[in-house]
Amino acid sequence: MLFDLPDHPTLYAALLARDARFDGQAFVCVASTGVFCRLTCPARKPKAENCTFFATIGECLEAGYRACKRCHPLQAAALADPTIAALLHALDERPDLRWSEGHVEQLGYDLSTVRRSFKRQFGMTFLEMARQRRLREGFETLATGGKVITAQHEASFESASAFRAAFARLLGCAPADLRTDRRLRATWIPTPPGDMIAVSSRSHLHLLEFVDRKGLPAELARLQAASKEGIGIGALPPSDQAAAELADYFAARSDRFQTPLALAGSAFTQQVWDALREIPAGETRSYSEIARQVGRPAAVRAVARANGANQIALMIPCHRVIGADGSLTGYGGGLWRKQRLIEIERQLKAVRGPVTP
Repeated sequence: MLFDLPDHPTLYAALLARDARFDGQAFVCVASTGVFCRLTCPARKPKAENCTFFATIGECLEAGYRACKRCHPLQAAALADPTIAALLHALDERPDLRWSEGHVEQLGYDLSTVRRSFKRQFGMTFLEMARQRRLREGFETLATGGKVITAQHEASFESASAFRAAFARLLGCAPADLRTDRRLRATWIPTPPGDMIAVSSRSHLHLLEFVDRKGLPAELARLQAASKEGIGIGALPPSDQAAAELADYFAARSDRFQTPLALAGSAFTQQVWDALREIPAGETRSYSEIARQVGRPAAVRAVARANGANQIALMIPCHRVIGADGSLTGYGGGLWRKQRLIEIERQLKAVRGPVTP
């Protein structure tokens, strides 16, 4: 886990020194390049503020980072499992291929064995790894002003229709509709529990959600409709601030979120959101406790609806609300992610003492 590692200054010093004692025990993710490396990597060293350290390769991949081509951090896992080695090599050799189960079978591998091996080593399947890499490369091309056809090729999609369909599923709109001159713009933020989409204007953050949230297309569609001109693509100051604050949060450097938020909801809904933001990191509350806090003790279901309507994940910490019996309840980002966030915050609290949300 992240918080089992030494602190950030210790790990950064080890990175600068290429300290072999940490090789395979810690990995550095570099926000400025989107790459993760061994601490012994010979590449030019990044600035400390661009570094986040993880204990496992799986955490790096889940956060959306690509493996460095100089220090090859996937090599240890590949050497431990010939099947993984062969498929990683095949993925590098054929980045243009839209990988499917059929391709894996054609190479002579058992699908269930491959699925288990990749899940065990990386926390994701081989096909998920291939798809994530393709989509992210396409998204980054669009975000830097590239044309849709260029992004399509960067993402290794043979047809424009397939590329548009993939983005439509992910973002709820076609990539041709994502321009860099819109008032609202979407950008991609990697985090340990998974990649996130942020939508902001020049002054406020309007949305922050995990890319695999089922309700994301509907949320984006509402923002599209409200903005009239649609959502563009690219980073703006609030999304840059959000990315920096999330990096600090997951690196246990800070638990404060000060990104200005654009909150659209009824007076009651915003009361509930305010109450959520008052829950300290490392603690939880029940829906009934929130209802009492906002002065509506009988409105437990209404509190649950307001909680579910939140579209600023983590910064408005709806993951800190649990059932009255202490059980996990519905979370749009997935119950496994809710459990992980609660565990991370409890560890953060244990390491740093009482914290302020």
